[in-house]
Amino acid sequence: MRHAVATAPALLPLRAVAFLGQVLLTAAAGLRGRWRFPARDFARVAADCSAAALPIVTVVNVLVGAILAFVGAVQLVKFGAGIYVADLVGIAVSREMAAVITAVVMAGRTGASFAAELATMQTNEEIDALEVLGLPAVDYLVLPRVLALLLLMPLLYVYGCATGLVGGMLVGVGMLDLAPAAYFERTFQALSWAHVGLGLIKSFVFGALVAMTGCYFGLYAQRNAAGVGTATTRAVVFSIVGIISLDAVFAVCANALGV
Repeated sequence: MRHAVATAPALLPLRAVAFLGQVLLTAAAGLRGRWRFPARDFARVAADCSAAALPIVTVVNVLVGAILAFVGAVQLVKFGAGIYVADLVGIAVSREMAAVITAVVMAGRTGASFAAELATMQTNEEIDALEVLGLPAVDYLVLPRVLALLLLMPLLYVYGCATGLVGGMLVGVGMLDLAPAAYFERTFQALSWAHVGLGLIKSFVFGALVAMTGCYFGLYAQRNAAGVGTATTRAVVFSIVGIISLDAVFAVCANALGV
């Protein structure tokens, strides 16, 4: 029945809402002590979402911080205000760039992996075999992936903030001859808990979005080789579009609330 519904484009939004509701109900049941997935599977997914992702997260956030500092320095040096590059990088990284860039990286890396893995299992009829054994796909396959990315994205965001600030500091020291101590002192003066809190909230939401999007398209993929590629592509595209759209919503709400 699930695959018959997948051929009806008009029912796609309803299917997505049903999938979201099923994940929420399963998570609620899990909070009452009914986790059905093996701990070793959760540990494997968590390791892939955290330690294995650190190199690419490090490189991307350092470069983004350096680019922000370079662009700001070119303009601020004209007014003799080079030290305010620290303000620019600190606020931009903590409010926007660390959460968004890290989420985009995880969408292209982990979200695509979720979609490809589940789509391959769908092609090999492994998901049907699990359901025959009384192990629903949402309980056994989707929930551990959603929980892992939901819990670890905030940690990756904090790490992304740190590496982004380091990237900005490297440009500030090399281009503006700023002392590292002065740069970080100015950064911490400019930052507030509101900036960091907004970024943390975004990271939670983006993590849930990436995980559920990847699992959704993988779980409802067509049963052929082309279906695996299609599911992976759709998961990445929808995740990135969703991240940018939600970030715009966050920006409007933050402005309305004066955050």
